[in-house]
Amino acid sequence: MLNPDGSPQSSVVWYIRDGDTVLFSMTSTRKKARNLARDPRVSITVFELKNPYNSVEIRGTGELVEDQDRALPMTLSHRYLGIDPPAEPDEETHLIVRVIPEKVTTLSA
Repeated sequence: MLNPDGSPQSSVVWYIRDGDTVLFSMTSTRKKARNLARDPRVSITVFELKNPYNSVEIRGTGELVEDQDRALPMTLSHRYLGIDPPAEPDEETHLIVRVIPEKVTTLSA
């Protein structure tokens, strides 16, 4: 993601794979959401915890979709922590970012 001045914006996110795409969640008030709405280019790096020399970089386009039932934060929280996420205000709008890969680079050691 790029900031308005063209500099990269990097964030740690929880993700899940959905076929050939990668999904992550955010709220509409986040800087990430504003940056993606303005410029949909995304780069994600994922590495193995057991061997961080094994990694993949995915560059592509991020599509923003409203997560009306807030299912993705629940799925991600259960994947990473095994518990429900904390409650959030009803007026908070949740978004799903679907990253459509254009270039995938792997590193293995």
